[in-house]
Amino acid sequence: MWNLKRLRPVGLIVAILGLALGLEQAATAALLPVSYSFLGNTYADHGTLNPPGANDWTCKPSAAHPRPVILVHGTAGNGGDNWATYSALLHNNGYCVFALTYGVSPVNASLPLKVGGMNEITSSARQLQAYVTKVLRATGATKVDLVGHSQGTYMPNYYVRFLGGARYVDRYVSLAPLWRGTLGPVLGQLNLLAAAYHFNTNSLVPVCAACGEMVTNSPFQRMMASGTLAAPGVQYLNISTKYDELVIPYTSGQVSGYPNMRNVVLQNVCSTDFSDHLEIASSPNAAQIVLNFLDPAHPHQVRCVAGVLPALGPLG
Repeated sequence: MWNLKRLRPVGLIVAILGLALGLEQAATAALLPVSYSFLGNTYADHGTLNPPGANDWTCKPSAAHPRPVILVHGTAGNGGDNWATYSALLHNNGYCVFALTYGVSPVNASLPLKVGGMNEITSSARQLQAYVTKVLRATGATKVDLVGHSQGTYMPNYYVRFLGGARYVDRYVSLAPLWRGTLGPVLGQLNLLAAAYHFNTNSLVPVCAACGEMVTNSPFQRMMASGTLAAPGVQYLNISTKYDELVIPYTSGQVSGYPNMRNVVLQNVCSTDFSDHLEIASSPNAAQIVLNFLDPAHPHQVRCVAGVLPALGPLG
């Protein structure tokens, strides 16, 4: 170690610059690469449930970012393949990041590749409840922020509204939300059949109980839409894409009338972002909006990345 008292002024300046450079290099070395391709991330996942930068149970939140962020995947996903973009990005920005895998059906439980989001939403919400408790105990935080995608925007609100989660959640981000359910290509047909023959849509998809529950006007969706959709004290952000092929109409995720709920259509911010239902969870443009929402005291101008393709990400 240098003895600063014995260094001449020039030597002292050099030493300080060298120390600063060393710290900068160390910080740079700690940064993780961020991929903005949803399909690329899924291919690179290889079955791991821990995306880069996430699930470090020794992480302690900083004063700048006192709330850990929990990433909640969508139907037929898991914590690893859904979240490589956000886990690395949030880690690089100084957050404690956690990604759970929930709703793995018994049929799939013994397989190496875990396919989550398949069980009944109430069951998955209780898994989220237990996971939030685990994160709070490990980090010492009093609240978390949630970032969800697809079913991961919908299921957590059962936890927030009906399982006491509102007291533990500060910010709630939804990518491709479906607050009013969906009439997508598969789920829409289920809804029509259920209406015509008077049966529960859940029975049509036994390996995916949650699928029928997300159909517009299903019994579960009507229950979720009743009462106050946005829990008081929780700040919501909904980011939808006009090119969503699974949440139909995409405006199902845009809900007005709540002062604590902000709605964004991605193309109204960045017109050449063609993110579909999958890519919105990896879009660099949506990610900038999310970072500003999670840290409103230090916002940055959204600099639109042009030519973001469905599922594949930015050109080049």
